[in-house]
Amino acid sequence: MPKAPSAHTSLVLSVSLFVAAGLVMAAGAVLVVRHHALGPARADAARAGRLPAGAPLAAGSPAPSPPASPTPHSTGPSRRTDPFTAGITSYLTGRAGMVAAAVYDLSTRQFWAIGPGTPQAEASVVKVDILETLLTQQGSSGLSGADQTLAQSMIEDSDNDSATDLWDAVGGAGGIRSFDAKAGLADTTPSPCVECAGFAWPGWGLTTTTPADQIALLRQIAVPGGLLSTAERGYVAQLMENVTPSQRWGVCADVPSQVTVALKNGWLPLNDTGTDWQVNSVGWVSGLGRDYLIAVLSTGNPTERYGIDTIDQLSGAVWRQLR
Repeated sequence: MPKAPSAHTSLVLSVSLFVAAGLVMAAGAVLVVRHHALGPARADAARAGRLPAGAPLAAGSPAPSPPASPTPHSTGPSRRTDPFTAGITSYLTGRAGMVAAAVYDLSTRQFWAIGPGTPQAEASVVKVDILETLLTQQGSSGLSGADQTLAQSMIEDSDNDSATDLWDAVGGAGGIRSFDAKAGLADTTPSPCVECAGFAWPGWGLTTTTPADQIALLRQIAVPGGLLSTAERGYVAQLMENVTPSQRWGVCADVPSQVTVALKNGWLPLNDTGTDWQVNSVGWVSGLGRDYLIAVLSTGNPTERYGIDTIDQLSGAVWRQLR
């Protein structure tokens, strides 16, 4: 059946409508459970900015300020039950390694977390941070055609060379750190090296973060009035909705096909023998009465597949609980 319009789709449609209207510029396992309410909620998109070079973004006017008394963008219960049930806690207790996760319900403005708050390596989920940093640095000039190509391959295909090019373009760790401070990421530390001694993979993957910080980063995409314009938010969401099929696992587990999921996953061997894997999944799930952000980090996985299975099980349980 056709997919019902979602919060993500509204943003992407705003991008398409600007193009159609000719407004595009010329190209160029100890477990701790916590929960509390946060705000503001996602509101319906306000005015979008101009779109440079056939893709995002640079706002033609300042980003709108959030309303004094924001209202949820979709109907739903005023409060939901904590999705991290005793069953999830029991499941994670029996898994190897360390798992930490957070969920933010955009309709009820509730936040829940499970697992220790110790920062973990980001692996390829740092690519969302790189892209958001790049967009805010470009200002009204928007992304060049070359940067758009790199951004697309970095997010949709998780291409490492593209990520390295854009990491360098934003000023490396210093540029990321500056953006993260503005975005409210309190416990994220950019890696000081790209070529790190004794490590075979790009060093930006060793940037450390927490699930709560990843929720803050995802809120820049899902909630208006932040550092990204409406068009920029739609652009990032659209790329995350179109990751290559082989990388569509994790936070989309057990989510029906008519629901929109924008996600970015990361997987990284932390030792030479491949017996210690960092496996992460972050994203925005919207449809069938749910609208939430979710971030799951896991380390100490004996194999990549083991970590994916753990995140799939946790994420699927969250989807079912938030009904």
